[in-house]
Amino acid sequence: MSRCSIFSCVPLFLLALLDPSAVAAKKPKERIVEVLVIGGTTSGTSAGIASARAGAKTLIVEESPWLGGMFSAQGVGAVDGNENLPSGLWKEFREKIVMHYGGEARVRTGWVSNTLFEPHVADSVFKAMAAAERDLTVVYGYHLYSILKEGKKISGAIFRNERKEQLIVRAKITIDATDIGESLKMAGAAYRLGMDARDQTHEKGAPDQANDIVQDLTWVAILKDYGSGADRTIPKPRDYKAAEFHGCCSETVDKIKIDCDYMLQYGRMPKNKYMINWPKYGNDIYLQVVEMSRSKRNKALKKAKEQTLRFVYYIQDELGFKHLGLADDEFDTADLLAYKPYHREGRRLRGISYLTYNDVENPYQQEEYLYKTGISVGDYPVDHHHDKNPAAPKVGFDPVPSFNIPLGALIPETIDGLIVSDKAISVSNLINGSTRLQPVVLLTGQAAGTLAALAVKENKEPREVSIRMVQSSLLKNKAYIMPLYDVPVLDPDFESIQKITATGILKTKGESWKWANRTWFYPDSNITVAEFTEGLHSFDSRAEVVVQQRLLTMREAFSMITSISDHKVTPVGLEYSDEPISKRKLALLLIDFLNPFAKEINHQGKYY
Repeated sequence: MSRCSIFSCVPLFLLALLDPSAVAAKKPKERIVEVLVIGGTTSGTSAGIASARAGAKTLIVEESPWLGGMFSAQGVGAVDGNENLPSGLWKEFREKIVMHYGGEARVRTGWVSNTLFEPHVADSVFKAMAAAERDLTVVYGYHLYSILKEGKKISGAIFRNERKEQLIVRAKITIDATDIGESLKMAGAAYRLGMDARDQTHEKGAPDQANDIVQDLTWVAILKDYGSGADRTIPKPRDYKAAEFHGCCSETVDKIKIDCDYMLQYGRMPKNKYMINWPKYGNDIYLQVVEMSRSKRNKALKKAKEQTLRFVYYIQDELGFKHLGLADDEFDTADLLAYKPYHREGRRLRGISYLTYNDVENPYQQEEYLYKTGISVGDYPVDHHHDKNPAAPKVGFDPVPSFNIPLGALIPETIDGLIVSDKAISVSNLINGSTRLQPVVLLTGQAAGTLAALAVKENKEPREVSIRMVQSSLLKNKAYIMPLYDVPVLDPDFESIQKITATGILKTKGESWKWANRTWFYPDSNITVAEFTEGLHSFDSRAEVVVQQRLLTMREAFSMITSISDHKVTPVGLEYSDEPISKRKLALLLIDFLNPFAKEINHQGKYY
């Protein structure tokens, strides 16, 4: 007997006459924009906002119902680093979070971070920021299906939703802001995956042999305190064994003994909530899913959810925290877990610049001066999670100063029309342990959006856009391009000092300092004649190097600068005296009479 309904076996052309909408629904939706952002992640959200603010018609396509990625949909509402480097959209976002909760003290609730917040609050903040931009549109519920490509140029992407409806987006510039570099293989862009060998990167902390191991991932849960008399214990998960988690609260961190209560305080959020994102004997899990198809990956990722639910049950049943239950006012998911997994690492682009640990540790002693091309900053140590994979070589927590990300790390070697942000930028596996953290990624997204908008405006490929133009735009928006601890954005000479240190004429001093590494400019200190003339000579070979250790005076500085400048000006007044000059005044003198930042550089940090 036929199972046809009145419509299901009708020929398509006749169905169209009966119900035109039935056929129309099958036709893909199409959009044409100037900038397409694949993923409303931490960097995707900031990229979209920055691009729109720069005047480009921008579209973000996000799979989940939330904006913000790590900070929101992935549940990591505990900021790692950059408290002392508040700039750009990171500063704007944090200030809105602090304002929401009513002050700094109200977001210092857990010991892993100085800024903690509920994931749904991060989503609401990002959505409000996005909604304020008239040139920005966000579409939810669609995942990347394929890339549109003409020759070596990316011209957009095709997305699908769970009903297999398609959204075709054509764009002048496409930004891959996904956690794991979803588009790179589709786009034909070269990339790295896994650990680099020491003889490849010359990093002392890299393993002897290369491998395809990525960091452990986590499917985050948020627990809520339901009161001392409550019992919110979840059903006992399948394959649960308490021994799996023995030791989760018996280690020592920074000489502090971690008991079980203190472990939970690690990610304590406002409103008596707790982020469950615990590495050792916790809910980290090693899964090599990056190269899987979407369907196979989603199936494999269920293991991450199961790992977290077993750990939650252990916390409730074995450790006795029955009153802590899965938050029912965060994620609208069947299991109340985060919308998406927290990937720490995936594909890493092969870009026209390649940042390694060495570039961060000793930026002035490399063949390429990538620090001069910086577009975002960070200060977190090299933090790798490999506890759940016994085959992984031990790496991480190597000391570093604060650092910046080079613009060329966002641009593919050969593919045009594509910019990459988030964790998939062109960095070594080792230094990815620092560049992957949320504030760095957010600021990298801001730079990606800025670069995209400038490429559209200038009608150029991203690789052709002036580095100094991108940096100038970021500085105008009070975003660091150099990670200066002692020259904050509110400093009246912030922009001038940022520009001068980005030329290398006046050098900085990096320092590994606990969990918040620093780079100093020392604006009120003096400088020797030898140090200044060496820096000036590195900019212009006409400048004579004078090997003298006495302090540089104002008069000498003016004479040396104007000798290679187009500005032939005679000093007037006592300010050009024989007193030693401070680095702050020297930076201003350089800007006024030489303006070295205006001289273009390539993506290796060298002058044309």
